[in-house]
Amino acid sequence: MIDDGTGLFTIGRLARATGLSVRTIRYWSDAGVLHPVTRSEGGYRLYDAASVARLELIRTLRELGLGLDDVRRVVEGETTVAEVAVTHVAALDAQIRALKLTRAVLSTVARRGSTAEEMTLMNKLARLSAAERTRIIDDFMEETFGGLDTADPDIRTRMRFSVADLPDDPTPEQVDAWVELAELLQDPGFRARMRRTIEFNAADRGPEVPPGTSLWFMSRLVQLAAQAREQGIAPESPRAEEVLGPLLGNADRAAVLERMESAAHAEMARFRELTALVRGTEPLPAHAEEFAWVVAALRARLAG
Repeated sequence: MIDDGTGLFTIGRLARATGLSVRTIRYWSDAGVLHPVTRSEGGYRLYDAASVARLELIRTLRELGLGLDDVRRVVEGETTVAEVAVTHVAALDAQIRALKLTRAVLSTVARRGSTAEEMTLMNKLARLSAAERTRIIDDFMEETFGGLDTADPDIRTRMRFSVADLPDDPTPEQVDAWVELAELLQDPGFRARMRRTIEFNAADRGPEVPPGTSLWFMSRLVQLAAQAREQGIAPESPRAEEVLGPLLGNADRAAVLERMESAAHAEMARFRELTALVRGTEPLPAHAEEFAWVVAALRARLAG
């Protein structure tokens, strides 16, 4: 305190009372968050006991990471600590997500031994905003299903659910999978193949066919092929037709083969693997052996 009986503090005494530096207190005063109550005859700033309490609040808010503008609004009563805290928590959450994403990208780069070009692409794709990532997914869905109103709606729903966005706290493996998935979803060749598959589906369905029929058909086909393989029935044997005939009926075998081949390409299997990795779930069974058996059986029937 100064020795005039007023109980006021010079900035030096205030610094010693609070453990803060004179430079810091002067900076906060200049920034308008700690106002002196008056000045001495020599022009020095003077503070009172309330200034000490205010200074402690300022220090606490600053240690919590609040900017000087938010600190000023709190100490001036323009907002509450709780209101500022809510905003600050949201900002911190965004920073934490960004840091976690950076860590995941760097971990992936280190594990893969990526080149500078690969790292740049990976970082760019991983750091797309949620809206930009959603746009990539929506564009893919529109190009695959757009205008095909008779396509099985259950297939559209399942595919849209499977194409998950990158989570807020991704693992390096999820970043790796999302980057590859984003590239695949934007690849014109893959989009064309997926479109062709859905065109086949739309051509097979009339308005009276209930949703889910296509998924049931594929599930039943896989089941029959699995049973045939367990029984040792070769796809080129006459017994293969006995397995498939009741399900396929009088359908054109060449058309069925074309549809099966469009749905069983390797990129489709990789698509399923990547979407499961991004979601953090186990991939659905690919049933590659069963599909291969059906394709071989159909080819044998057509060749014969």
